[in-house]
Amino acid sequence: MRLSILDQAPISTNQTPQQALIAALQLAQAGENLGYARYWIAEHHDLPGLACPAPEVMLSYIGAHTTSIRIGSGAVLLPHYKPYKVAEVFNLLATLFPGRIDLGIGRAPGGTTEATNALSDQFLQNVWDMPDKVRNLLYFLDDNFPAEHPFAKLSAAPIPPIAPVPWLLGTGKKSAMLAAEYGIPLAFGMFMSDSDGAAIIQQYKESFKPRNQGQKPQVILTVSAICAETNERAEELALSPIIWSIQRGKGEGLNGVPSLEKAKQYVLTEKEQEAVQKMKQKMIIGDPEVVNRRLNELQAQYHADEIMIVTITHDPRDKIKSYQIIADKILNKA
Repeated sequence: MRLSILDQAPISTNQTPQQALIAALQLAQAGENLGYARYWIAEHHDLPGLACPAPEVMLSYIGAHTTSIRIGSGAVLLPHYKPYKVAEVFNLLATLFPGRIDLGIGRAPGGTTEATNALSDQFLQNVWDMPDKVRNLLYFLDDNFPAEHPFAKLSAAPIPPIAPVPWLLGTGKKSAMLAAEYGIPLAFGMFMSDSDGAAIIQQYKESFKPRNQGQKPQVILTVSAICAETNERAEELALSPIIWSIQRGKGEGLNGVPSLEKAKQYVLTEKEQEAVQKMKQKMIIGDPEVVNRRLNELQAQYHADEIMIVTITHDPRDKIKSYQIIADKILNKA
C-alpha cells in the first residue's frame, strides 16, 4: 500500500505560526524518512488556527530541506488565480526539484467571504469557469497550446525537465468528472465528503480520457486518522482536533488546536455530543491493528491506488508518532 501525507499546517494553542510552519517541515522530513510517497500542504485564507495561505512558498522551503519525497499542493485554489501564474510557479518548483512536484488544484474558496472577495473578483464566475481554467493550466504545463490559440507562443517558463504532475482534488462527482474529462489524477477527500465516494471513483475511472498516451486513471483517497500504541491513547489524542472542530463551528477556537487538558474540560451539549460521534465515524482512530485494518478496507472499497492521511494533534510529536506507527505497521511490515 502506498501512503502519503496531507498537512493543513494547524497551529496549536501553545504555538506561534512560525512554530507551526517549522513543524510542517519536520513532518515532511519525517514522512520522507518513514517511506511516505508524498507530502502535500493545503491552502487556507484567514482561518484562525491554520498557518499556510501559500503552499507554493512552503513547498520551496520544504523542497530545500528534503531530498526525495514528492511534494505538492493540496490544493492550489484555482478560481482565485490565473492559470498562467500557477503554471509559472509550479514549473519553477519543478525546475528546482526535478521529478518531485505535484500540483494539486481545487475549486473551494478556502476561507471566509471577506477573504474570497479580497483575493479575487467574481469568485462564483471563476468557479463556473473552472473547466476552462483547468484546460488552460494543462496547456501551459504540457507546453502544447493549439497553434490557433492566443497563448500558442507563450510558455510558462522555466520549462522543467520533468513537468509538475497535476491532480484534481474534490469531494464530489463534479470534480471527479472534470478530472476524468481532462485526464487528470483524482484525489478524493473522503474525510470532508458526505458523497458516495466509491461510486464517484468508479465513475471517474469509467469516464477517464487519457491526456497522454498510455495514461491510466489514478486515485488517492484522503482520510483522517490518528494512531497510537493503544486504542485508548488514540481516542485521547483525537479529542483535541474534535473539540477544536466543535469550537470553530461556534466561532471559538481562534487560538488553535486545544491541549488535551483543555479538550477534556470542554463541556459539550447533547447536540454537540452527537456531532462528536459523527466526526469519529468519519475518522480512523486506534492502535496499529485497527488503523491497518481500516486502511486496507478502505483501499479495497474505493479501489484507491494510494491512501493520503491527514492527522491533527495538539503536540506535533504525537502527530509524527502517529505517522511513524502507521509506517512501521504498513510500509515497513512490522
